[in-house]
Amino acid sequence: MNEETRARLELKYNKKNEEFKKNMDEAGPQKGGRGPGHGPGRGGVPFKKPQNVKSTVKRLLSYMKEDRWKLVIVVLLVILYSVTSLAGSYILRPVINGITDGTGTVKTLLRGIIVMGSIYMISVAAQYLQMRIMVNVSQNALAKLREDLYRKISDLPIKYYDTNNHGDIMSRFTNDVDAVGNMMSNSMVSIISGVITLVGTLALMIYTNVWLTLVTIILAPLMVLAGKFVATKSRKYYKEQQAALGSINGYIEETISGQKIVKVFNHEDDAQDEFDYLNTDLRNKQLFASFFGGVMGPVMNNLSQISYTAVAAVGGILCVARGFDIGGLTIFTNYARQFSRPINELSMQVTEIFSALAGAERVFEVMDEEPEIADKEGAIAPQELKGEVILNDVTFGYTEGQTILKNVSFYAKPGQKIALVGSTGAGKTTVTNLLNRFYDINSGSITIDGVDIRDYQRDYLRRNIAMVLQDTHLFSGTVRDNIRYGRLDATDEEVIEAAKLASAHSFIMRLENGYDTMLEGDGANLSQGQRQLLNIARAAISKAPILILDEATSSVDTRTERHIEHGMDRLMKNRTTIVIAHRLSTVRNANAIIVLEHGEIIERGDHEDLLNQKGRYYELYTGLKELD
Repeated sequence: MNEETRARLELKYNKKNEEFKKNMDEAGPQKGGRGPGHGPGRGGVPFKKPQNVKSTVKRLLSYMKEDRWKLVIVVLLVILYSVTSLAGSYILRPVINGITDGTGTVKTLLRGIIVMGSIYMISVAAQYLQMRIMVNVSQNALAKLREDLYRKISDLPIKYYDTNNHGDIMSRFTNDVDAVGNMMSNSMVSIISGVITLVGTLALMIYTNVWLTLVTIILAPLMVLAGKFVATKSRKYYKEQQAALGSINGYIEETISGQKIVKVFNHEDDAQDEFDYLNTDLRNKQLFASFFGGVMGPVMNNLSQISYTAVAAVGGILCVARGFDIGGLTIFTNYARQFSRPINELSMQVTEIFSALAGAERVFEVMDEEPEIADKEGAIAPQELKGEVILNDVTFGYTEGQTILKNVSFYAKPGQKIALVGSTGAGKTTVTNLLNRFYDINSGSITIDGVDIRDYQRDYLRRNIAMVLQDTHLFSGTVRDNIRYGRLDATDEEVIEAAKLASAHSFIMRLENGYDTMLEGDGANLSQGQRQLLNIARAAISKAPILILDEATSSVDTRTERHIEHGMDRLMKNRTTIVIAHRLSTVRNANAIIVLEHGEIIERGDHEDLLNQKGRYYELYTGLKELD
């Protein structure tokens, strides 16, 4: 890699990494900032502090209220575990004193060992039971949390998905919920156990010897300060590591998904240079992060040794000068070790707890989003729709101050085919979003069979509108299941008939298992054209009287497009059809063609009329003919 390439990459990624580290320190969810129609984004979940700890904890605990008696049992078991652990150590005092002063016998020694063993067995059993119960409680709570989150996701309007980073939404389901689960099952118990152990140890230390307790307490702040210093350094390098990791992961994803482009433009060597730069950068930052992350244990252990040595030295003096018993010194040194352990554990748990609470806040932010507007009282669901669609003076914008459609009016009688054409961004797809009530209009009205669409039940409205979108999407399952998604009560015969109608039957029968062929991730084992044919078949099986085709043949080659034209005609028969198309050859037989530009209707008429006008449609059509 030459110096010029290195300098360019450093400039590029230093800027990106600084932005990433800045985001890690900011509160609030990461918004995608992507307008309607954009696909999923990519991004990690940075560490951030929770903004309202009290309300978040209270809300999380509400998911455990059905298991509150189990939580009481867990707390009692934690107390039992802590008490027995401390008591087991204290049994050593009389045993050792008996040995050192000569009053002890083999019998008393064996009795002491048996008592200690019994106490420690109770301690182990208590720890095992509290872990089993807490895992059960936490998993029950997580199951309810995921269920509520998924139910909320299903109730959110399309606008939410259009304006939020899809990767961020998925991260709330995975990373954030998992962090909450780890806190519930591990961190909560560790904190309770740590606090009880710390208090209990301190009490026994004071009871055993006040002077040695003072020695231990004097050295405790040194351990806290050292831990804080290492944690601060560790977090700094951790942030840099995460930034570098995000860069290399993003680059790998981009180059793998865009491998054809890389090869077409002969960028293999450049791609390798950039990966080498990112890989080296990640390695260097991981060295520092790993060092400071791993140094915490040795530092705290060494400080514990200093505390242990000081206690042993002062304790030895007290044994000689003040008559302090050897057994007391033995258990005190053990308690001095135990005293530092909960401090270390609690300091390590703080970051995890804050991360989990911040994740819980992100989950609850989704749950607090406004759902789709509820059906108005008295919303209707008639037995049958004829399919007469009328837009009257419709004005709409996705965001305030930006109007997409301006006073749009047109109608479609039952069984008619209406085509919407125009440049990209003219507002064609927006019309279909409004018909389905993915968004509600700002002014004007949209009626179906003379009834305002806001007066219909929303699920009824959408059940009577079938859509074939430009972007194909297939679900995991068989070909048969994906076609039946258009109407779940359809019979196998109706599935086959729909496939024939969409000219998909022949290629389906050539698949290994025909209609029972399992589809891989979003139909990856099919061609783009085949996936679109299945989408068309899905719409064909629906009994919806209104059909929307949004660039339905954009992914189909010209030969296949002509092959399915007859099937499409059969599909549209007796249905009100609204077609959005860039290929104007597909809309020539429409009853009416609406030409949109900048959200306004500038021309309307049938194919011949618009050609004779020699306006915008004529320009679009003749331009396409020249390209053909």
